[in-house]
Amino acid sequence: MSLNKERRKIILVFVILAVAVAAGFLVGNVVGTMKIHLSDIASAIRGDMSTVEAEVVWNIRLPRMILAVLVGANLAVAGAILQGVMKNPLADPSIIGISAGAGLFGIAILVIVPQYQALVPPAAFGGAMLAAIIIYILAWRRGIEPTRIVLSGVAVSTLFSAGISAVLVFFSDRVHGALTFMNGSLSARSWPEVKTILPYTIIGLSLAIIFHKRLNILVLGDDAARGVGLNVELTRMGFTVLAALLAASAVSVVGLLGFVGLIVPHSIRLILGNDYRIMFPGSALLGAALVMFSDTFARTVLSPTEIPVGIVMAALGVPFFLYLLRR
Repeated sequence: MSLNKERRKIILVFVILAVAVAAGFLVGNVVGTMKIHLSDIASAIRGDMSTVEAEVVWNIRLPRMILAVLVGANLAVAGAILQGVMKNPLADPSIIGISAGAGLFGIAILVIVPQYQALVPPAAFGGAMLAAIIIYILAWRRGIEPTRIVLSGVAVSTLFSAGISAVLVFFSDRVHGALTFMNGSLSARSWPEVKTILPYTIIGLSLAIIFHKRLNILVLGDDAARGVGLNVELTRMGFTVLAALLAASAVSVVGLLGFVGLIVPHSIRLILGNDYRIMFPGSALLGAALVMFSDTFARTVLSPTEIPVGIVMAALGVPFFLYLLRR
């Protein structure tokens, strides 16, 4: 494929992704138990709260869709980073245990000391980093091998999931507040959660895009990377910290939402190739669109009853994961 054709293909894909994000945003604001018109959305954005519909948009649907965008982008880029760093297309924050580590520490705060809920994001980041360190220790043997990463990740995920179950058993009288967290849900989320995750998204995505060249070099192999002067272990650890930051920030506001970091980067890689200069923004857009549409489906398919978006993502992610395993 010529350079011009490749460039046109990339532009076309990004236009489609941008349209998908815009469509998901509009559909998520319009569709629901209460029907909303575009004029109500415009009124809410202008600050005109003279109608009930505008109040619903501003206080419920608009922040929920913005949060879906941020969470989807964070998890997708975190998955893209982990797949590159660990040289494994099955690497994903939820599969290899990073989300479980963040979830354990987040749930511990919510259940044991709920008055300190503001500590959930840093606690989740600490749990994610602890999980990543344990995975590295277990998988390292004269270098990183993809199979050992997955097996170590499964073991770590199981360990931290058992920890989550133990917390819920010992504090069973406080379980209700943690149920939506365990299943991944955007229900009852509003502007405070948007303000919590937004700085992490800006910092995390900016750093990923700025340092994408180092990850492009790293995926060529350790020997090749060292040959061009790259500090392989420092680069790998730095990107792991960045992935943990992005995943933990998402987990801290919506709970354990799995498979976004698996489905999205792999799909973008199949369409646009392995250049992380393209993969990072592409993954962010597709992740945002996927979570928005999944959340809208989750809250409308059995309306007025709402199911957690994590259940929808599991229904999509498990077949995709099995497909990748067979390949």
